[in-house]
Parts: sequence; C-alpha cells; structure tokens
Amino acid sequence: MTEDVLTRLATVLETRKGADPSSSYVAGLYAKGLDAILKKIGEEATETVMAAKDGAADRIVYEIADLWFHTLVLLAQQGLHPDAVLAELERRAGLSGLTEKARRDSGKS
Repeated sequence: MTEDVLTRLATVLETRKGADPSSSYVAGLYAKGLDAILKKIGEEATETVMAAKDGAADRIVYEIADLWFHTLVLLAQQGLHPDAVLAELERRAGLSGLTEKARRDSGKS
C-alpha cells in the first residue's frame, strides 16, 4: 500500500509540472519556485514539531502527511522520484545509526 501510494502521488505531482498554476495548488507551488516549496516544507516541519509536543496522535499523523507531501513536491521539482529515498532507506536498513553517521562524517557512503 505505502509504496504504491508514493508512486501514484509521484505520478500526479509530475503531471502538475505542466499544469496551469491557477488550476492546481501544486502547479502554483512549482510556478513560485524552489524557495516557496522550501518555505512550505519548513512550515510543515514546524507544525509537525508542535503537534508532537502536544502529543495528539491524529494531529501528528495529519502534519506528517503534509510534511511528506511537500517533500514529495520538492523531489518532483528536483527531478527525483520517491524510489530514490526508499532505496537510500533500504541501504541504511540494518545499519547502526552511529555507524551511518560515522561514515557520513568520514566522507564515505
């Protein structure tokens, strides 16, 4: 279910690139450019943190959905697909977080 949702959403986001900005929220974000997309991600990240501080599970899920959505918009805007992120998560699976951080800090992937 989850990967399928990401793939379907990625397809929709890709089609919005060519849409009239007045016809679609996402097309409007694309038209405004990278800074508008990044600003929206920042807003959604802040709202996620606030929801978590409040401890309201339904609000946390809602805000994370918004955050993920806007990061998917960023991926599409940058010509990337969610599969790239999933592949990176798969690469990290079973790897200690401390080991992963040490690899990044030493410049090794």
